[in-house]
Amino acid sequence: MNTGTTSPTEMNTADTSPADPAHPQSELSQSAPSPGTTPTPEPPTAPSIRSCRVTHSTPGTTPTPEPPTAPTGRDRIATVPNLISVARVLCIPWFLWLLFGAENHWHAALLLGTLGATDWVDGWWARTFNAVSELGKLLDPISDRVVFMVSILAIGIARAVPWWLVVAILVRDVLISLASIALHIAGAEKIDVIWWGKCATFGLYFAIPLLLAGNSQESFAHVLRTAGWLCVVPSLILSYFSAVLYIPIGTRAIRERESPSKQNSTTD
Repeated sequence: MNTGTTSPTEMNTADTSPADPAHPQSELSQSAPSPGTTPTPEPPTAPSIRSCRVTHSTPGTTPTPEPPTAPTGRDRIATVPNLISVARVLCIPWFLWLLFGAENHWHAALLLGTLGATDWVDGWWARTFNAVSELGKLLDPISDRVVFMVSILAIGIARAVPWWLVVAILVRDVLISLASIALHIAGAEKIDVIWWGKCATFGLYFAIPLLLAGNSQESFAHVLRTAGWLCVVPSLILSYFSAVLYIPIGTRAIRERESPSKQNSTTD
């Protein structure tokens, strides 16, 4: 007979029944402690995996900080080609002293020819031994221009070559330098030296020391002077020819620089 009361067994069964996730009240009744019992504290929740940074250090040991990385590749500074470029510039006072102080045109010509040869050596070293660096790309042409312009002016002042030749060589060199600066300001990519320009520079680096040595007191000076003129005339013509070839190359570089900006403006 059902008297309307619930036995203790039925009460225990009701207390231990799983909570219905659809009804929050059943969860509250399940988490409530029984009378006379001490509630067991819940263990601390472990931090989320996303907020933790995994380390590979052994437990109980202090992780060793990584040493700072040394500059490698194109960020290097103390490379052989860069040292050659710096040494080339530092030899300019020595050349000027030989030319004006000691008035020894033969030794000055030998030093100038050696400086011109190092222009090929540093490039060969950089390509062969993977010593190309961003500083070298900037330092090498600057040292070349400084040595070349100072030596040409000094030789002209020493009256070893006629002034019309000095002006003809320097005008072309100044125009090329100004064009390079203008392209850099315009944001165009750097133009590589073309083969004809390399040949012209190579010829002038040979011709100028020969002309200077031809003005010395050596017995074979007249032979060196003749060889210098045979070398400087075609080299000078070739230098202006290569300068003309740079015009369409520079124009193309500026157009390639402007084309991405036009595309971006149309897409916007």
